[in-house]
Amino acid sequence: MKEKGGVEMGTDPMAARVKAHPFLRGLNREQLALLTDCALPARFQAGEVIFREGDHAGRFYLVTSGRVVLESGTDGETVVIETIGGGDLLGWSWMMPPYKWHFTARAIEPTEAIFFASPILREYCERHPPLGFELHKRMSAVMMRRLQAARKRMVAIHAHAEQLEPALGLSPFMEQELDSWK
Repeated sequence: MKEKGGVEMGTDPMAARVKAHPFLRGLNREQLALLTDCALPARFQAGEVIFREGDHAGRFYLVTSGRVVLESGTDGETVVIETIGGGDLLGWSWMMPPYKWHFTARAIEPTEAIFFASPILREYCERHPPLGFELHKRMSAVMMRRLQAARKRMVAIHAHAEQLEPALGLSPFMEQELDSWK
């Protein structure tokens, strides 16, 4: 059976990659064909920034191999929120206004992914509500997991900082030493 553009799902290498990705398992042929229509291969070198927190989110990726860290930071300090790899989704911010990345993504080893252009995909989701619903449901689960990971990481950092606070103050011995110099 021919799919969109006259390409058979079984013979198109990108269609095979899209169909094989665990995030898309269970989607029907029409949904997979629509996704394949806006999919391209992507490669990133170790250390390469894939997207930055706060920038426009006009795409998303399905990681097929390699590893990527999701980071967030303020005041010059960066915190690793999560490390993801093959089989994972990278980027859910394309789906909800204001379409801004909530984390920075950086490859920590050579990484391959499937790139999806979100303007086209958003249009497909509007014209094909079952596809939009499936993607929203799946991405919402990832979003909740990532936000929980960020919350746990921030709580752990805060708890660690509180444990360090006494060490940053002067010990009674040091206070005595300073008093003796007066």
